[in-house]
Amino acid sequence: MSWLEALILGIIQGLTEFLPVSSSGHLTIGSVFFGMSGEENLTFAVAVHAATVLSTIVVLWHEVTGLFKGFFRFKWNEETKTVCKILLSMIPVGIVGLFFKDYVEQLFGSGLLLVGCMLLLTAVLLAFSFYAASGRKEELSFKDAFIIGLAQACAVMPGLSRSGSTIAAGLLLGNKKELVAKFSFLMVIIPVLGEGFLDLMKGGFSPAESGISYTTLLVGFLAAFISGSVACKWMINLVKKGKLIYFAYYCLAAGLITVIYSLIN
Repeated sequence: MSWLEALILGIIQGLTEFLPVSSSGHLTIGSVFFGMSGEENLTFAVAVHAATVLSTIVVLWHEVTGLFKGFFRFKWNEETKTVCKILLSMIPVGIVGLFFKDYVEQLFGSGLLLVGCMLLLTAVLLAFSFYAASGRKEELSFKDAFIIGLAQACAVMPGLSRSGSTIAAGLLLGNKKELVAKFSFLMVIIPVLGEGFLDLMKGGFSPAESGISYTTLLVGFLAAFISGSVACKWMINLVKKGKLIYFAYYCLAAGLITVIYSLIN
């Protein structure tokens, strides 16, 4: 992988991690076009996912530090309840990561047809959430947090947008738009960091074996971090304004093109 390819894929990862168009799907598409191997793809994916988690922490720094301060007062306050909801939402994706990780990794090598189909499903979810009645819930319940967590677990499928699935689930449950967007971004921090740590322990992050230089990884990391920071702020504003339908159109077009391309090649 060249530094230019890393720059392009890093920007794609940063933008698509927060915009509801599937970062995993776009990375898979980019990897196919750039001819990346499985090991190379996995190593790069770990690096750029860590970058987007860091960008989430930076953009939502006030919310993150507020949660930590409130939680370590060891009282049943709003911050403690939010942390517990985030932990509850992590259970489904944790189960998938522990027991079905190998199967999920096989899906990432299954070609573009699955990616295209999941992009079409993302378009349907975004359209449903757009036409659903505007939510009025001022507080996200524990039940809703778990259901949103189920949506996140389903979004391990390449091409099914994590942010699109979780935000759509939250809106369909009747929650306020800005509340759902921030919860969606906060809930992904621990799972992605945990996955990266497990990959480090198991040797999944192997620049030497993958053939990617540390300079190239750094370029991809910085590109993902900068573009992710911009996209995170942008996405929160877009959700508040209710403009997710435009991403449904994009996913519909991208999904159709990907499915057609996979069938004729």
